[in-house]
Amino acid sequence: MTKKIWILLTLMMVLPAMTLMVSCGKKKIYSDTSGTQASDDAAARDAEKARQDALAKQRGFDEQRLKDQAAGKAGGAGGLDSAQSATRSSFVSEDIYFEFDSAVLVQEARDVLKRKAEWMQNNPNVSVIVEGHTDNRGTVAYNIALGERRAESAMSFLVDLGIPLSKLTSVSYGKEKPADSGQNETSWAKNRRVHFEFKK
Repeated sequence: MTKKIWILLTLMMVLPAMTLMVSCGKKKIYSDTSGTQASDDAAARDAEKARQDALAKQRGFDEQRLKDQAAGKAGGAGGLDSAQSATRSSFVSEDIYFEFDSAVLVQEARDVLKRKAEWMQNNPNVSVIVEGHTDNRGTVAYNIALGERRAESAMSFLVDLGIPLSKLTSVSYGKEKPADSGQNETSWAKNRRVHFEFKK
């Protein structure tokens, strides 16, 4: 009888302790998972903000191009020179952007390249340097190669649109010339780009 009482008392003390340990373990797992989820959500929000910023910048370039064209039509030959100068500046200012670790042209990049090809066809005396850039994740060698693939991708698209290959030169800077030195998704998205300069 005494042995049964001791067993019951032992079980009464051990079971609540085990329940408490299991309960704490569950809370810890839940907490860690929610932290990971919050981190993933923040990264997704940063990526979407970077994409929206790039689209807003693109819309600004589109509006400027339309204003330049209108100024050229309104001003006759003199206005055309002013418009050409403005669109030349716009041409250099307008980069194209890539997804992480990719050299595939997204639709926005294709639209920008179509406008650049049209401008180059109307200004056949210019030659362009196509610069490939990456964010700062990965090795120097890997990013140089990725930047080159991005530049080549842009050049191939321009050539397909009728731009002579002799008017284009590619160079890769990899992660060496960031547009934004921040260490977050918004900054990295701005650095995954191809930039255009006129050859002197």
